[in-house]
Amino acid sequence: MTILPLTGKAQFSRLGQDIYYEGTVTGAFSDGDYAPFWFTSNRYGLSSHKNNYGYLRGTIRRDVNTDSQRNWRIGYGADLAVAFGMGSKHFVVQQLYADFQWKALRLSLGQKERPLELKNQFLSTGGMTTGINARPLPQVRLEIPDFLVVPGTKNWLAFKAHLAYGWYTDNAWQREFNDNKRYLYTTGSLYHSKALFLRIGNKEKFPLTLTGGLEMSCQFGGTGHNIRQRPGFPGPEYYDESLLNGVKSFWNALIPGGSDSNDGDIYSNREGNQLGSWHLRLDYDGKGWGAAAYLEHFFEDQSQMFWQYGWKDMLYGVEINLPKNPFLSSVVYEHIGTMDQSGAIYHDKTNNIPEQISGCDQYYNNHIYGAWQHSGFVMGNPLLSSPMYNDRFGFSNRLVVYHSRVNAHHIGLSGQPTEEWGWRLLYTHEKSLGSYNAPTPNPEKANYLMAEVTYRPNWMKGLGLTASYGHNDGDILGKSNGGMLSVSYSGLFNKTK
Repeated sequence: MTILPLTGKAQFSRLGQDIYYEGTVTGAFSDGDYAPFWFTSNRYGLSSHKNNYGYLRGTIRRDVNTDSQRNWRIGYGADLAVAFGMGSKHFVVQQLYADFQWKALRLSLGQKERPLELKNQFLSTGGMTTGINARPLPQVRLEIPDFLVVPGTKNWLAFKAHLAYGWYTDNAWQREFNDNKRYLYTTGSLYHSKALFLRIGNKEKFPLTLTGGLEMSCQFGGTGHNIRQRPGFPGPEYYDESLLNGVKSFWNALIPGGSDSNDGDIYSNREGNQLGSWHLRLDYDGKGWGAAAYLEHFFEDQSQMFWQYGWKDMLYGVEINLPKNPFLSSVVYEHIGTMDQSGAIYHDKTNNIPEQISGCDQYYNNHIYGAWQHSGFVMGNPLLSSPMYNDRFGFSNRLVVYHSRVNAHHIGLSGQPTEEWGWRLLYTHEKSLGSYNAPTPNPEKANYLMAEVTYRPNWMKGLGLTASYGHNDGDILGKSNGGMLSVSYSGLFNKTK
């Protein structure tokens, strides 16, 4: 009769074992108009565009894979920071979550940093739909996080997927950013995402592997403030309105449907801010080295989701992992182009214009939810400018992404000369035409550089020191030079023997 209580006690006692801890102190200092671009971008929103910022950060976590030999697995984490130079918020809850997994199926609850899909997040510019640029959102997420082999395929076909609902935590930031509160913003918005990826190939039998899939996200619900009325509609020119229609809104986020409050019959649309990406990646695994080519096609409507106008806007990438050597380990090259957006005139046919003239999708912008952003950081690729920079572009207090039509080339390099020393280099050249609604008078260009060295001494295991140099020049963000220093110490509590 005592077997079950003893078993339960053993199950819970292991939750206090193999707990990872890390403490970090980071400071960034620069001149010029803003902090160097790569000091700000792709840091899960724990950074700032201001010249000087820093934080003291403490993390504890127990990885769910610690229980990899068990059917039931439990993981959790807490990641807190005290910051300066990041606006009015000085205490930051960066992560707070719990993971419960049974075999391949995981339920993840809370706010958690999640890696990029099918990219090297250490060297990439980031994802187009869901990247690593903004602070993570609290959510309830059901997922198969690792590729699961389809039975009967002899390891030649595998899949992974997720379905999530969450909520935005930037109500106070949006009100503060909107200052005089006469421009568009929202409070209490909800979040939905889903994805399905398939992998074809068996590395043990053949060196080529093909992976592809679809991810979609949606911002919905909440309250819209200062929504602009469509032409021909009765009522005030600007108004506030609840955007949540009960269970229907959750369904319309899952299966895009319904309509926005000010669409009417003329401006047919789907409810919420809907967007997504198609992914494709081809990997070659050689003996001691590997290479991959990948693409991500971003869309905000059905014409770009499918092949109505061709997929002209794309992120292309190549990744090479070299044989072990003391100089260079990995190389990533990416090209991102969002110049087309299906053309320069938009909307479905009307009585005055009986022909459909599509285009001007205004990537990352929405007529009700403003921008695809969280607390000022775009939630996709940071090369489409985040709203926090809008004072430079003449759109102060407006929740929009100004530089949405961009063409950029990016290279990322990394190496591990010794067990103790590592380095990486990021360089990006970007050209922008602004957006269709607000084009730049002339093409604007920019260069972003970051060089970084990391030292992890053998004489003190767990200690890490990272020194970085960052540089901006060009028209988009102006000139800047700066340095960043980060000191960390990590280890394990109650390590299993």
